[in-house]
Amino acid sequence: MHSQRPLSPHDLEAVREVYRDAVLSQAPQLYSPEQVKAWADVVLERSPLDTILAQGIGLASCSRDGAVIEAFAVLEPADRISLLYCRGRASRQGRSTALLRALEALARGYGSRRLRTEASFLSRPLFEREGWSVDWIEELNIGSVPFRRFRMVKDLPSD
Repeated sequence: MHSQRPLSPHDLEAVREVYRDAVLSQAPQLYSPEQVKAWADVVLERSPLDTILAQGIGLASCSRDGAVIEAFAVLEPADRISLLYCRGRASRQGRSTALLRALEALARGYGSRRLRTEASFLSRPLFEREGWSVDWIEELNIGSVPFRRFRMVKDLPSD
């Protein structure tokens, strides 16, 4: 089992690294070079990522010794999975699934009855395996590059 811990403000640079690594190592399978660059560059300067991390509840999945963040996820606000990223070298190890399940449990604890997210082509299969469904497909621009993502929802059973 991978160790999990809460994200702290001191993790911002490590989270940026995980974000960029996730996009650069995994997105080329499903996105154009222009899309990959625009998406990866979101974290190069102060970005919405900083605000989401400051306001949200984040969890990190770490290396065995706890020294390196391999994946992270953020609940912000209490009914939305706003970020879920995993380094390429750490993908397919169950880290994202474990983080998603942990955030679903936290959201239930905060009284959320339904969760929502915006999933990429990369993360959509994970969310679907965990019982999420596509509510609608959204078109957006990152920088000036067009993207498509999936607005997804999941009803949370009460415990």
